[in-house]
Amino acid sequence: MTATVQTLETPDGPFTIVVDSDGAVLASGWSSDVEAVVARIHPSLRPDVVTAGDSPAAVAVASYYDGDPTAIEEVAVRQHGTALQLAGWEALRRIRPGEPLSYTAFAEVIGSPQAVRAAAGICARNAPALFVPCHRVLRSDGSLGGFAWGEDVKRSLLRRESTWISRDRPDPRSR
Repeated sequence: MTATVQTLETPDGPFTIVVDSDGAVLASGWSSDVEAVVARIHPSLRPDVVTAGDSPAAVAVASYYDGDPTAIEEVAVRQHGTALQLAGWEALRRIRPGEPLSYTAFAEVIGSPQAVRAAAGICARNAPALFVPCHRVLRSDGSLGGFAWGEDVKRSLLRRESTWISRDRPDPRSR
């Protein structure tokens, strides 16, 4: 299997995207280290050959950073995992920008309220970062928790999304 890789500059540093031949994002993250990003792909989906090229997913990333938090929502992704992991990754895509969940609330959303550690593991094993926005899950105390690409990137993404959402919501006092 051959995949295409593209690295673009973002306000949070270089962002590398690995896409399958049909354009589905297999992995992505804030690094220019292509091998590190490819290593996050499940072995059953990992490409044999990776070539540099352009990806429509990069357009969505640019739009996201230009202020459209919904630009990443329609980009196809492909991951391999258990039924719970697949359900979790799908649920992550439904978390609205600017409205992060705790790991406990995320566990409830995926139908396993006692599986907080499993919920955290789903986030940790998420390969197409940003497109499957695992950065929108926080510890119960509101602290960031872990993030494969660093807490500074997670903090920046959450701050950016919070700003966009508050900008787009009408002031309730103006009613």
